[in-house]
Amino acid sequence: MTLPVPDWLKHLVRTNKEALRSSQALTAESSISAHALHTVCHAAKCPNRGECFNCGDATFMVLGNLCTRGCRFCAVDKQRPLPPDPQEPQRVADAVKEWNIRYAVLTMPTRDDLPDGGAHHFARVLSAIHTTTPDVYTEPLISDLHGSVAALRTVLEAHPTVLAHNVETVPDLYAQVRIGADYTRTLTLLENVKKLAPGMLTKTGFMVGLGETAPQITRLMKDLRNVGVDLLTIGQYLAPSARHYPVQRYPEPAEYQAWKDEALSLGFKAVASGPLVRSSYRAGALYRQAMLEVATGKNV
Repeated sequence: MTLPVPDWLKHLVRTNKEALRSSQALTAESSISAHALHTVCHAAKCPNRGECFNCGDATFMVLGNLCTRGCRFCAVDKQRPLPPDPQEPQRVADAVKEWNIRYAVLTMPTRDDLPDGGAHHFARVLSAIHTTTPDVYTEPLISDLHGSVAALRTVLEAHPTVLAHNVETVPDLYAQVRIGADYTRTLTLLENVKKLAPGMLTKTGFMVGLGETAPQITRLMKDLRNVGVDLLTIGQYLAPSARHYPVQRYPEPAEYQAWKDEALSLGFKAVASGPLVRSSYRAGALYRQAMLEVATGKNV
């Protein structure tokens, strides 16, 4: 039986959808179409599209909008993708400049069909942005790249500001939820960022409502801190359709504040925690919070 969505959460989602009708949001939608771009905002059916488009934020999805894996929580289509588009890097860079974006977040579907997982193409996108708009900060949200250290190094050599890779859920649920992914591989990737680029901030995010327990969440956050993760996002899992993994629970808003407090006590530099928080939600603001913590030595 499908778990009923609480009224307070319905209201939050409805408010964000209404924001999609604003002139600024409509302009953003038009620009995305004009540049023939993909965004994770659309591909993952993000409930925050209205709010983010009205703030001038969007997360570009490079390497197409088709994924080679079948994670049961994800709305991105699972099919054999097309080859990388050689014109995409400059199109993304032009869109970043046109929107006057100061903090660009870029994600990708998992591309197990490519020998390097798409790392070279992703690095070309980052380089195009830095060449076209040198003052822009960039945050790539990458796949696990098959666990390849060489592929990870390729992305890091394009000099992003923050390197993000999502853990998504507690390790006990990987077999049911993250088909084809590996918890240890994810932790190792995040740890390797610190080895290859010691000064770079790392970021990850996970969902709640999948059936995880409080001790499992605490253990997950401790594991992430043990590999040096700096930035963390926590949000409610919302099933994209009846075919996807079913929601097990809708935590109350107060629980998100408790998780944030716990995460900060463990040493994360900045945490975004809330029902509609997603991994790229207000990413620039979270980065600025982290940099303030670095400057002051105090958690924000």
